[in-house]
Amino acid sequence: AQQPGAPLSSHEYRRFFRALRVAHHAATACHLRALYGCQNPLVRRLDEYENHGLIPKGPVCSELPGTPFFPNFCAFASYRCTMKRYFIKV
Repeated sequence: AQQPGAPLSSHEYRRFFRALRVAHHAATACHLRALYGCQNPLVRRLDEYENHGLIPKGPVCSELPGTPFFPNFCAFASYRCTMKRYFIKV
């Protein structure tokens, strides 16, 4: 079992995004995030699932050029939605 708050492995990401593989499914999840925010129960469940049951608190480090960190997981997930880069891992 993975540590709560740790990002998913590559295999787990494939399973996590299996239902969102089609672009409009991923866009729908991002639309929910934009519409209802990160505190929405469904959005929180997705974020918890993605992070082994615990949404990371505090800054999220990134290896993205020019974007060394995000203030929280919500900002990181929102960035992925905005940039349509759903499989970014940090």
